[in-house]
Amino acid sequence: MYAFVISIKYTGRCVAPTNACYYKSMKNAIILHGKPGKDEYYSASLPSASNSHWLPWLQKELLIRDVAAHTPEIPNAWLPEYSTWCHEFERYEITPETLLVGHSCGGGFLVRWLSEHPEVRVGKVVLVAPSLGLDWDSRDFFAFTMDPTAASRTKGMVIFVGGKDRPAIHESAGTIRSTITGVSYREFPQYGHFCLKDMQTDTFPELRDELLA
Repeated sequence: MYAFVISIKYTGRCVAPTNACYYKSMKNAIILHGKPGKDEYYSASLPSASNSHWLPWLQKELLIRDVAAHTPEIPNAWLPEYSTWCHEFERYEITPETLLVGHSCGGGFLVRWLSEHPEVRVGKVVLVAPSLGLDWDSRDFFAFTMDPTAASRTKGMVIFVGGKDRPAIHESAGTIRSTITGVSYREFPQYGHFCLKDMQTDTFPELRDELLA
């Protein structure tokens, strides 16, 4: 009797034909958190950034609608390194159906990443209180040239801004709006930075509905 061993090299992708792989047929989403403070990041009594505010709620809302939603946790997010964010973000499949959400620094990251990847097409993109690091030492995190055509390679790019948010966020949103053609804008007068503290809820139905519209 002979024993045969078949060696299959793992490539990180589904090796079955596309129409036989359920995951490949699903729409997916990547939800990026923002930059926490150093004390917040290292606090044992606070949730990790990817489990804070409305992110877990939104992930579940998408999952129950058959959207494979992911919330990457960025190591040392309190001191952002662009290469680290790219490494974690690019672990996930990015297709013309992929929904993208970025909160604060996560929103600014998406603007840079899309600007630097003109060959990529994605689904709806929502930038929630996007930050370009104007009021913190962003070092080289936002050292890039914004692509005015970035929104044209999406199925809609939308900015959410809280009326009570800090000036640097309004300035960042204004820069994105004035530079990238075709960006939509929604302001929520009652909110600040879309955090649990100012929203007083971990639900965000307006964001869910915008993504799925």
